[in-house]
Amino acid sequence: MSLINTEIKPFKAQAYKNGQFVEVTDASLKGKWSVVVFYPADFTFVCPTELEDLADYYDQFQKLGVEVYSVSTDTHFTHKAWHDTSDTIDKIKYPMIGDPTGAITRNFDVMIEEEGLALRGTFVINPEGEIKLCEIHDNGIGRDASELLRKVQAAQYVASHPGEVCPAKWTPGEKTLKPSLDLVGKI
Repeated sequence: MSLINTEIKPFKAQAYKNGQFVEVTDASLKGKWSVVVFYPADFTFVCPTELEDLADYYDQFQKLGVEVYSVSTDTHFTHKAWHDTSDTIDKIKYPMIGDPTGAITRNFDVMIEEEGLALRGTFVINPEGEIKLCEIHDNGIGRDASELLRKVQAAQYVASHPGEVCPAKWTPGEKTLKPSLDLVGKI
């Protein structure tokens, strides 16, 4: 069963953000747009490149009213240690959620049970707490924050313009479509 349009399941966890440990819950994700990015583990190889890419785009996500959360099955203590020892991870200003029990990772169906690690899962959640985008990658395939930003913009546009949809490669300001019988066979 797809997670699209389902409400996020309840959770409570500790995160590392801007030099502090903070609590993050499912309620934290509601009332605004959220991006939740799962990755396998701290102190690895592809993960820091992705998290740095998100950090580079964080201000742009914030301008759209979007909070970004990264999640791994490491603890919030491990996130702090990585943040303190890596110039790349030191750039991160968004919450880094620790999920050592794997409960959140399982809630989003990205747990690799035999390894106790997450797949590379990306989720866009609307202010009502519903999942609007779900992408899951093999762990050898890194993600692109600029493409994620474009998808968030499309999701926000569709949410605020009922009856319109965004075609492939749509960016803000470009033409959208209004599905109707008149368009069938003409695109």
